[in-house]
Amino acid sequence: MTLTAELAAMACAPVRDAGPSPGAVYMSDEDYDEAIQATLAEAPPDDLWVFAYGSLLWKPAFDPTESRAATVRGWHRSFCFRVARFRGTRDRPGLMMALDRGGQCHGRALRVSREQVHDVLEVLFRREVVVKPGVNVPRWLTAHTPDGPVRAIGFVVNRSSPHYAGRLVADEAARMIATAAGHWGSCAEYLCETVAHLETLGIRDRNLWHLQELVAERIKGNIAINPESGRSFSRAVTKRVLP
Repeated sequence: MTLTAELAAMACAPVRDAGPSPGAVYMSDEDYDEAIQATLAEAPPDDLWVFAYGSLLWKPAFDPTESRAATVRGWHRSFCFRVARFRGTRDRPGLMMALDRGGQCHGRALRVSREQVHDVLEVLFRREVVVKPGVNVPRWLTAHTPDGPVRAIGFVVNRSSPHYAGRLVADEAARMIATAAGHWGSCAEYLCETVAHLETLGIRDRNLWHLQELVAERIKGNIAINPESGRSFSRAVTKRVLP
């Protein structure tokens, strides 16, 4: 990998949380309860499965009772929605990853026992679904595993959301990832962790591999411009972002 953990750490430092953006509508406890019940109403009768393709691979929200290699067809990993909080700010928004339509995605199917279902979904939904209308939303997917297909919950991008970035050219995505950070950390660190763990699992995501190379080059260039701070910030993106 070109984007090392040390290089990603030099991209930009985490910043203080500025709080919700004006006009942001956050999910309430009642909203989460309704979303969980709606999801469970379509659940298969046996144990629950979750499709892990990004941060769940390196920062799991629960201990699965089983983990299988899995492929979801018709969806691919993509840094495709903007955030102005967590891993970005209002004046320097970040770019985060979800499943977007097209292609296929290799990851892991994680089994959740029936006794843990509600607690696990509570944690997952609060972690992945933040504002209304949601930009990263749960969806039942067919995950193909060596032991046969399973129905699994995956989090996919809502293309109708105003925060959906679409399919950005790689250079633009790299620029945003290399210069954005929030109180959860930087986008570069998120990309680095994801690619590193995919490699450990024997998964080579061609798009992410190319993206990490571009981000590494961008960070090195920024450091060369401003060696004292280890970074230089580019012009803020003015498009709409997730608060």
